[in-house]
Amino acid sequence: MPTDPVCGMHVDERTSSLLLVRDNRTYYFCSQACRESFTAPEVAEIRTARRLGVAVPLAAGATVLTYLAHPAVVLYIAAVLAAAVQFYSGWDFYVGTVDSIRSRIANMDVLIAVGTSAAFGYSLVALAFPGALKGGVFFDASTLIITLILTGNLLEQRTRRHAGSSLRDLDQLLPREALRVEGGSSRSVPREEIRVGDRLRVLPGGIVPADGIVLEGRSELDEALWTGESLPVPKGPGETVIAGARNGTGSLDIEARSIGPDSFVAQIAELLSDAEASRIPLRRLADRIASAFVPVVLTLAIAAALGWTLLAGASLATGVLIFVSVVIIACPCAFGIATPAAILVGTGRAAEEGILFRGGDSIERTARVNLVVSDKTGTLTSDVPSVASTWVAPGRSRSELLALSAGLEAHSEHVYARAVLEMARSEAIAPASVEDVRAVPGAGVEGTIAGRHLSLRSEGSGGPGSDSLQAARGSIDAAVARGESWSALWQDGQLVGVLSFATPLRPGSIEAVRELAELGIPLQIVTGDRAEAAAQVARTLGVSVARARASPEEKLAYLREQRASGKAVAFVGDGINDAAALAGADVGIAIGTGAEIARDSGQVLLVRPDLRGVPRAIRLSRAVVGKVRGNLTWAIGYNAVLLPIAAGALVPFLGFGVYTVLPIAGAIAMAISSTTVLLNSLSLRRVLRPRARARGFPLPGGSAPS
Repeated sequence: MPTDPVCGMHVDERTSSLLLVRDNRTYYFCSQACRESFTAPEVAEIRTARRLGVAVPLAAGATVLTYLAHPAVVLYIAAVLAAAVQFYSGWDFYVGTVDSIRSRIANMDVLIAVGTSAAFGYSLVALAFPGALKGGVFFDASTLIITLILTGNLLEQRTRRHAGSSLRDLDQLLPREALRVEGGSSRSVPREEIRVGDRLRVLPGGIVPADGIVLEGRSELDEALWTGESLPVPKGPGETVIAGARNGTGSLDIEARSIGPDSFVAQIAELLSDAEASRIPLRRLADRIASAFVPVVLTLAIAAALGWTLLAGASLATGVLIFVSVVIIACPCAFGIATPAAILVGTGRAAEEGILFRGGDSIERTARVNLVVSDKTGTLTSDVPSVASTWVAPGRSRSELLALSAGLEAHSEHVYARAVLEMARSEAIAPASVEDVRAVPGAGVEGTIAGRHLSLRSEGSGGPGSDSLQAARGSIDAAVARGESWSALWQDGQLVGVLSFATPLRPGSIEAVRELAELGIPLQIVTGDRAEAAAQVARTLGVSVARARASPEEKLAYLREQRASGKAVAFVGDGINDAAALAGADVGIAIGTGAEIARDSGQVLLVRPDLRGVPRAIRLSRAVVGKVRGNLTWAIGYNAVLLPIAAGALVPFLGFGVYTVLPIAGAIAMAISSTTVLLNSLSLRRVLRPRARARGFPLPGGSAPS
C-alpha cells in the first residue's frame, strides 16, 4: 500500500482519487492539502500563512473573552470569533477528513477535526443551553489548538521546502532553445524539437542543450555542476559533452546523442526520485504503526472519556476535555515522516557530493557494509595511461624516440597512443612524418619514414629485433616490477628505445582507503590485470589483499565467498566486466564515468570518478539510518509518554483540573513532535561538510556544499 509522500500516511490506491503522475511515477495523497504541498509547496505555504494570520488575533480574542465570561454577550462574541477560526482557519482539516472518509484511510486531519469540533460543539451547546450542560465553554481550547497546529504546519512546510532536493528543478538547468545547424546556417529551435543526430551549435558562454559529441571547434566547458571538477574541461572533436555544462570562449558544434529521458539530467532526476520514494526495511515498523494509529487513538479517546465520566464521576465537560486531549496530543505524522524526511534530506545531501542512491533498500544496505572490494583499472587507477619512463639505445636520443613514436601513434586510436602524443606535446617535440601507417592487431603499429621501416610493438608481441631487447632488459624489468606496461620501437630492425606506461592512481584513492580505515572497513583489490600491476597499486595504497588475473566469474565467486563468511560486501567498479560483480555484491557502487552496464548494475552511482565517494556514501548512509532510528524512537517515545498522560495518568495526582491545560499543551506538543523529526532530519545536511573536498552537483533550490 503506497504512502503519502508529504505526511507518510497510508493511502489505498484502489479508492483514492487524489493522485498525481509525474516522471512516470504515480503519487497518492491522503488529502488535497498534502497534494497541494507536494505539487506547489510555495502556494501551500502561503495559504497556511494566510489562515494562520487570521487565526492568531481571533484565537487571542476568543481566549480573552472566554475567561471574562461577564456579561454573557461576551461569550457570544467569543463564539463568533471561534467559529471563524474553526471554519476558515481550520477548514483544510475538514476537507482532509472528507478525503479520508472517501479513501477509507484515517489521517491526521480526522483527529484534529474531531477534537476541535468536539470542544467547539460542546461550547456552543453549553452557551445556548446553560442549564443543560455544566462546566463552562472551551472556545479558547478549540481556537488555540487550531492556531498552534497551523503554526506547526507552517514550520513543517518551510522545513520540508528547505530539506527538499528540488529535483524537479533540474530541467531548469537546460536552455529553452538550441541552435540547430542546417545546410550551413543555424536557427533557433525549442529544446523539445531536438532529435538524436542533430548538429547543434553552442556559442561562447552558452549552455549545452543535449548530451553529445563534439564535431567541430575547441573550447573549455564548466562541468562543475555535474562532476565537481572546479577547473574548466578542454573539449575538442570526439570529446563527449553533458547537457547543462556552460561553454567557455570557443564555439562548438556537437552532435546530439542523448535527449529527453535518455539524457544525463533526466537520469539524475529519475535516480533521485527513486531514492526519495524508496522504502527501506526500517520503514515497515513505521508503516504498521501509522496505518493503525488513528483508529486506535479515537478508540482510546472515547474509552478514556467514558471511563472517567461513568466510573470516576468526572463531569461531561471534563469528559469532553479528556477526549480532546487524547486526539490532539497524538501525532501519527511523526511516524509517517520519520523515514521519508531523513531519506529526503540524505539523498539531497548525497547528490551534492555526487553520490546517487538507487531506490529500494540501497541506503540501509550501504550502511551495513563492512568490506569494500574494488576493481583496479579505471576504478582505483585512471583510464588514461601516461608515459612513465623511457630507455634510449646508444647512439639515439630521447627526442628522436618520442618524435618517431608520436609519428606512428598519431594515426592510432589505441589508449597508449594518447599517452605518447601527450608526452611529445609536453616536451614540444613534433611528431615525425610517418607514412603507410597500419595497425598490427594485438601487437602494435608500423609504418615507414624516408623509406625506412618503423615498428612500435607492445610487450609480449615480439618484434623485428627481439633479441636486441637484452640491452634494455634492466629498464624493462624495473618497469614490470613497478606494474607498468611497455612498448619497444624498432627502425629497420634496430632497437631505438623502450617506452613504459603507467596508469596513475585516481585522485583521492589514497585518501579513500584512509577514510575507509577510519570507518573500520578494509579495502581489497580484485582485478583482471597482471599480478605485478595489482601488487604495485596495493603497496601504494597500503592494501593487504590484491587478487590478480581474476575473470568476471572469479570476481563474482570471490564476492560470494566473502558474503558467505558473514561480510556485508560493497564492490566498486566501472567496466563491462564488472557488471556481474556489481550485481552480485551486497552493494554495487558504480563509477559514473564507466560503461552504461556498470551504472545499470550498481545500487550506488558515483557521478564523479573519485573513490572518496565510497567512504562518503557509507558515512552518509549510516547517518541516514541513524536519523531514521532516532526519529522512530522519538515518535514512539513521545506517544508512549504523552498518550497515557492525556488519557488520565496524572488525574490521581493532580485531579481533573489538569485538563484545563492539557488540550492546549497537547497541541503544542504535537506540533513540536513532527517539527522535531524534520529538524533532526535536516541536521543530515551537516554530514560530510568538514571533509568535503571534491564537490558534486548542488541541486537547484538547495544549498551548495560548503
